[in-house]
Amino acid sequence: MADQSLTDTNFQKWRDGLTRAVTNPKWNGWDCEIQMAVNEYNRHLSGKAGYVSLDWKMIKAMVWVETGANHSEWKVKPLQIGVMGDPGLHALLSSKEGGDLILLPEWKERMTISSVRTNPSHNIRAGIGYLLMRMANFKYVSVVAGDGKIHEIKVKPGDSLAKIASAQQSTLEVMQKLNPTAVVLRPGQSVKVQKAHIKQVITSWRAVTVMSVAVQYNSMRRDKNYGRKLSHAYDLVGQGLGVSSCAY
Repeated sequence: MADQSLTDTNFQKWRDGLTRAVTNPKWNGWDCEIQMAVNEYNRHLSGKAGYVSLDWKMIKAMVWVETGANHSEWKVKPLQIGVMGDPGLHALLSSKEGGDLILLPEWKERMTISSVRTNPSHNIRAGIGYLLMRMANFKYVSVVAGDGKIHEIKVKPGDSLAKIASAQQSTLEVMQKLNPTAVVLRPGQSVKVQKAHIKQVITSWRAVTVMSVAVQYNSMRRDKNYGRKLSHAYDLVGQGLGVSSCAY
C-alpha cells in the first residue's frame, strides 16, 4: 500500500504540474514537426493490412509524457528513443523486427543511431516508427519470384522437398503447394519447382489506444504511471489545450 500511495502521489504532482504548464506556448513547440511526421507515416502505410491513420495528438501527448517543455531533453530527444539502455532504436533500425516495413524509404537512408540521439526531427520520426512497429503484427510468407514460371526437375537420391527448395531458390511452402502428394520422394520422380523467397509482411494492426501505447512503447516498466500520464495528457490535447495550427 505504501508503494501505491507513493505512486499515486507522484502522479498527482505530475498531473497538476502538467495542467498548469501547458498554457505556456513553449509546450506547443513540436506540433508542426509531429503533424508532418505523422502525415508522412499515414501516407506511407495507407491501405497496408487495414492500417488506420494515426492521430498526431496521441504523439503529442507522448512527447509531453516522455519529456515536456521543462525537460532537459525537450529540444534534442522529445520522444526519448535512443537514450542509453533503450533497445527500441536498435530494434527499429536493425530491420529484424519489421522496422524496414514501417520506415519511409528516404528515412531508412538517413536515419542513424547518432542522428536519432542528436536531431529532434529524427527522434520524433524514430519514436513514431518504433511505436507503429510495435503496433503491427507480422508474419513470414513465401513470395513467388520473377515471372512465376513453373518447371519440373528429377529427384536425385537423398533429395527432400526442403533440400530441393534450397537448391532451386524456392521455399518449402511453395514446393509443398506445387507437389501436395509428394510426401516421400523417389529418385527419378518428377517434382514441380517455382522460384520464391521468404518475405516478412504486415498482416494486421493493434488499435492505437492510451493503454496499448503505454504497453507497447513504454512496456510499463520504466514508469508505472505511464498509462495514467498519457491518458491525462491526451485529454488535455483533445480539449484543444496546447495545439498549434500548422500550414505545409
